[in-house]
Amino acid sequence: MSVLVLGAGAVGSTVTSAFIGSGETVTVGTRSATQLPGAAAVPLDASDAGTLTRAAEGCSTIVVCTNPPYHRWRSDWPPIVDAVIRAARQTGSDIVMIGNLYSYGTASMPMRETTPEQPAESKGEVRRDLWETLRAATKRGDVRAVEVRASDYFGPGAGADAHLGTRFFRPILASKRSWAVGNPALPHSWAYLPDLASTVVAARAYTGEWGRVWHVPAATDLSRTAICRQVNERYGVRGSISGIPSSLLKGIGAVNPVMREVAASSYQFTAPFLSDASETERELDVRSTDWETALDDTVAFYRS
Repeated sequence: MSVLVLGAGAVGSTVTSAFIGSGETVTVGTRSATQLPGAAAVPLDASDAGTLTRAAEGCSTIVVCTNPPYHRWRSDWPPIVDAVIRAARQTGSDIVMIGNLYSYGTASMPMRETTPEQPAESKGEVRRDLWETLRAATKRGDVRAVEVRASDYFGPGAGADAHLGTRFFRPILASKRSWAVGNPALPHSWAYLPDLASTVVAARAYTGEWGRVWHVPAATDLSRTAICRQVNERYGVRGSISGIPSSLLKGIGAVNPVMREVAASSYQFTAPFLSDASETERELDVRSTDWETALDDTVAFYRS
């Protein structure tokens, strides 16, 4: 069987590697035909149903790992999902959508696969509506789709856009101060990128009912303050972490549309933000990577 992965960022690259590791043939579709080790590459616009359909011919699954810029979600996401559904319907491919926890809003913690979707801002509304479109298409029998939802991710490849990525680890490993959105002392679920990929591979092979959501098991629910302390103790550095003042974040957002959207979703870091994946662990038999192993691999990545 073969898989079409849309996107070659941190998530797309890790998912591609996981499928190749499980013996699959993978084609990666991006605008620039990004070449990833072991995979074929094809240039495509994910919102172009014709190009996407041709790329998906012979593929058993389309995995949607692409992600438009925050401030363009409302305009860019619906055409992509419509094109993916059209391509899947014409080729018989299944759809695995990479999602997040935005659609739950300020739900009671921890958030589960069955938690009601009550978005707190526009990006959550977009994610809710995208999944409803995919779920409805599955219910009609047009396609088979699932969504794999992860809390904020970390791990090798996580860049400057990740809350536990480059801007967190590199200053701390250099014994400097890292600046964080929200209150860094609050507990937060963190999904390790290889665990996200393992959940995708398992969800793709699921033989039960589709049209449902899976949560990626979190590697840890530690606060960023606690993680900073562990990094200092474990790797012999003296970094620190502080929260960006909300007034500064809003001020930057007044002139920067991406930061405006970061500020809008910063509620995720002003209270505990926790995910439960018990159902996913039970049904898909996936488990999170040991936290210390994940941390060691992540630090090794940034130090290299």
